[in-house]
Amino acid sequence: METYFLRSIPVKYRTGYRKYYMLQNLKAVQIAAVIFFTLNIVLRVFYFLLSEGVTHAQNFPEFNVTNWAYLALTPVFIIAANIQLASFKKNKKVSGGMSALVNLFAIYIIACGLASAIISTHDPRNSLILYLIALIFTGTVFLFEWEDTIMLTVVTEIIFTGVLFYCNLDATEMIYNQVMSVFLLAGFFFISRYVYSFRAAFYLQLVDIETKNAEIEKASAFKNDVLGMVAHDLRNPIGAIESIALIMELDNLDEDMEDNVNMIKSSCLKARSIINDLLEVARNEGNAELQTQKVELNELLSVIINEWNFRDEIKNHIVLESTRDEIYADINVEKFQRVIDNLISNALKFSKDADKVEVFLKQLSDGVQIEIKDYGLGIPEKMLPHIFERFSKAGRKGLRGELSTGLGLSIVRQIVEKHHGKIEVESQENKGSTFRINLPQAV
Repeated sequence: METYFLRSIPVKYRTGYRKYYMLQNLKAVQIAAVIFFTLNIVLRVFYFLLSEGVTHAQNFPEFNVTNWAYLALTPVFIIAANIQLASFKKNKKVSGGMSALVNLFAIYIIACGLASAIISTHDPRNSLILYLIALIFTGTVFLFEWEDTIMLTVVTEIIFTGVLFYCNLDATEMIYNQVMSVFLLAGFFFISRYVYSFRAAFYLQLVDIETKNAEIEKASAFKNDVLGMVAHDLRNPIGAIESIALIMELDNLDEDMEDNVNMIKSSCLKARSIINDLLEVARNEGNAELQTQKVELNELLSVIINEWNFRDEIKNHIVLESTRDEIYADINVEKFQRVIDNLISNALKFSKDADKVEVFLKQLSDGVQIEIKDYGLGIPEKMLPHIFERFSKAGRKGLRGELSTGLGLSIVRQIVEKHHGKIEVESQENKGSTFRINLPQAV
């Protein structure tokens, strides 16, 4: 941590840091003044309830006078702090009046502590606890520029010297008291500057983090724009290649040429799938909220599952089990269908033809839960922490040779989180996997 004993933080951060700590200073003045005023009201009530004999005790008149003085002066600081806080919140600027108020209140608190020490014994050196507390409180609670800290140190020493003359101490006692005061004020100066340096380091880290976050967001937005643009522009040449392959199929092709055409078509299909995934990633990373509607999930899931069961190439049986006839959630139907399709596709990819895939729909007390469960290969334990990562290394070929882009489950998580939901997975090798989606209650 860099220390700033006789200097301020770099110029480019100074204005922002001053705004940052001045707001805290003004709030501290407001709160401390209210507490101090309340304590003096309690003392005034206590004095009122004391017996007449106690009120004639030594030093009581001085405590009585200072108590009345504190009750008169402290509300001024409360009112001034409220005015300056309102001004700061309105204008977002630091004025000289704000700095003056904080400095005056610091001197006031230190003077109050010193006055209590003097009244107790008329010899400050013998009772410096309240004076010390006032210095430590001021040095730790408030932040001052180094010039203000020096000014407070000098003014306090002048007040202390004046008090010594008021007490009519001899030369030896004057020297002893001055030495004690110098030590205490040196401690006040170093405490104040260390607190300033510590909070300055925190502020600079905060500014650095905010700056880097802004840069990351800007780079992410640029990346998404480029990603979307490139992926979109790749559709046309892929479509042209696929069209040529379809035209070539109209001719009488020999076996080798037919294999080549089929390979071209398969590659185009794979490329188009990757492009669609990239476009989906770019769209999901936007800040725009999803447009959702209240949807009955039994009906939606039944439609999706029936579409899968009617496909000729699907040998597995997909079943839906629900705890209630009607379960509602606020979803974007198009996006959420992609989630379910992706999870069912993964379940089928790693299941044998005879294996069943089960979809469970549950109404919970705080929302809705959907589970997609298969009894296939399962996911190795070392891969589980990475399956939702983009371009995940956990991507594997399916049992029938299906390739993976490493984007599917990343897109699923993005969409679920856009619905303010959560997705998790449980899996055991050779026993299957269960993907669990939790969605909030429909409004």
